This record gives sequence, structure tokens and C-alpha cells, in this order.
Amino acid sequence: MTTDLPICGTCAMQYAAPRPDCPVCLDERQYVPAGGQRWTSLTELRAGDYTGKLAEQGQGIVGIGTDPSFGIGQRALLIPTPSGNILWDCVAYLDDDLIAQVDELGGVSAIAISHPHYYTTMVEWAEAFDAPIYLHADDQQWIGRPHERIRLWNGVSHRLAEGFTLINLGVHFAGGTVLHRAEGTAGGAALFSGDIVQVIPDRTHVAFMYSYPNYIPERPSVVRRAAELLEPLEFEEIYGAWWDAVVRAGGKEVVRRSVQRYLERVG
Repeated sequence: MTTDLPICGTCAMQYAAPRPDCPVCLDERQYVPAGGQRWTSLTELRAGDYTGKLAEQGQGIVGIGTDPSFGIGQRALLIPTPSGNILWDCVAYLDDDLIAQVDELGGVSAIAISHPHYYTTMVEWAEAFDAPIYLHADDQQWIGRPHERIRLWNGVSHRLAEGFTLINLGVHFAGGTVLHRAEGTAGGAALFSGDIVQVIPDRTHVAFMYSYPNYIPERPSVVRRAAELLEPLEFEEIYGAWWDAVVRAGGKEVVRRSVQRYLERVG
């Protein structure tokens, strides 16, 4: 584990070498704090008060996060498939205890990430579990630490495992991706959406944003395209980016009514 590489203290992106700035935070979808750019590393995080956190988020689905929260504060999901567990999205913190806990749950066979804000220490996770990382090629420019384990895919969809498909909706980032679990798969039809289709406190709707911290709405044309891509799919549950941010039933109708409301307001 390469524990001394720099990690942005705001977005948690790990870079291959020291640098004065974080391109992800300079982008208008993120921000540099008023106090300026700050850096840390896995060595520093592991020497502090951070620990890994695991908690059930759905049938057979385990959330993985950090206590206390670090970076943007998302939690990843460990999702079982017929060919092994998928780690959906990623968090920056990783230590031997967390590796052992994930190994007890079957380890990680593949890593797939919705968008660059959650790339974090993805290479550390891939190395720890001997797993490939699947990212959409449209977001290649945001990779902070290029590595041979990263597999870029192109186009609208990519089959990740039996019953599991990555779909490029293009919301939030050009490569913004969701993971669809098909009907007939253990756990039932579901959408794993990260920030691409954002699960909000009102579980009767979801949100579509270009920038969350800077309150910039997504372009109507992008939302229309995303809705068209999701329409043929069946899904009851929607798993968002945060702890317990889950629509438990009627997910497809939630997306439909959310798109309609969104376009009425901004279209």
C-alpha cells in the first residue's frame, strides 16, 4: 500500500505525486475551501482518529465508509454478484482492519465508480483486492493516479457481471455512470446511482445536478437523455451516495416524476 501519496483534504482524490493544486476541486462542480488547498495521506489518516465503517444498506448490500466522515462523505457499496462482489464507488480510507472485514464478506472482484469525485484511493483498493477498476473513458482526464488496473470503457453501456450493467447517463460529469441490477437477479431490480441520480431527503423524488456544492442545475438536454436511457429499465430500489439514502420501492416512477418536475422548473 502506497500510504504516502498526496490526498486532497477536500475531495479525497489521491494523486501519483505531490502537486500544488487539485484539478477536481478547481472545477466548478467542486470547490477549494476558503482556507486554501490542503493535503493529507493515508499514513496521516491512519495515524489519526479515522476508522472504517461497515453497515447493511439493503438485502445483501453492505455500505463501506469512514468514521468520522472524510472528504465529500460518501459511502461505497459492496454488492454481491454471481461472479463476486462489486465495489460500487469508493472511499479514501483503507487500512488492514478494513481489508480484513471486506475479505470476510468475500472480497472485491471488480470496482466501478460513478464519477471522479469518488475516485479517491481507488488504486489502493484495487491493489489490496487484486481487482480491476472500471471507469468511463469520458472522465479519463480526472484520473489522479493512472494505473494499469484501470479499465476505461466507452459508449452507453458495459456489462460488468451477469445481470449487472454500467450505463453512462452523462449527468454531473460526461462519464457520469449508474449501475443497474436486472430483474431476476438476487436482490431484485435496482439502480445504484451515486450522485448521478441523487437520492434526496424526500424519497418521493430524486435530483439531477451539475454541481451540488455550487447549486448549478444539470442541463435539461442531459436530463432528457438520461431519462430516455433509464426508461427501458425496471428497478424498484435506488441506492444513492450517502448512508441510508435509498428509495426502497417504486424507483422507476420516482425517476419519471422527478424528470417531469425538473423539466417543468428549468426546461
